[in-house]
Amino acid sequence: MREKILVVDDDEKITSMLRRSLAFEGYTVQTAPNGLEGLKQLLQGDFDLMILDVMMPQVDGWEVCRRVREGGSDVPILMLTAKDEVADRVKGLDLGADDYLVKPFALEELLARVRSLLRRRSERAGDSGNRLSFEDVILDLDAREVIRGGRRLELTTKEFDLLHLFMQNPKRVLSRDVIMEKIWGYDFSGESNVLEVYIALLRQKLEEGGAKRIIQTVRGTGYVLRGD
Repeated sequence: MREKILVVDDDEKITSMLRRSLAFEGYTVQTAPNGLEGLKQLLQGDFDLMILDVMMPQVDGWEVCRRVREGGSDVPILMLTAKDEVADRVKGLDLGADDYLVKPFALEELLARVRSLLRRRSERAGDSGNRLSFEDVILDLDAREVIRGGRRLELTTKEFDLLHLFMQNPKRVLSRDVIMEKIWGYDFSGESNVLEVYIALLRQKLEEGGAKRIIQTVRGTGYVLRGD
């Protein structure tokens, strides 16, 4: 079955280019010229991925992302932004976006990120119903819930995937390259700090209320899940 992608962007040239390119890759593509229409189409259709521009009139991409997540949808969201500021990237990730791409972008990179997000979604759908636990953290793969000390954590899709990887490999040091490959499925540029942003966001949620740190930094190598 062909995967279905919704492109939400008020730039007709970009939506036209993405429609042709994604269709050529074998995807079914729908487009929306603004945030309100994008939300309407998302509610009416069963999409596997949303490509969402940030800067749009009336309802911007951040607000669309917020409403999508508050509505309970876990559709992967790839945000397109003309800004490369850390604060903007963090804002999108914190609202529930799974990835971001700065304009202007190379089409090959966008297609790689689309493939990665769709692959992760497919892998999650194939998970069997079980739980992983580490100390006072319980990760329920079937319900896609995380509980720490009896408190339910509200994690984004990518934060959940990152914690899942750590809990599959407790006390094992995972290099930055390994984590990037497992979670994103391709290499970011060496200067990208997207992993560090996600680690910080995940730690903030895990450590809320004074809980001890369990994702440790191994300087010069990567990260490890352990209780010390």
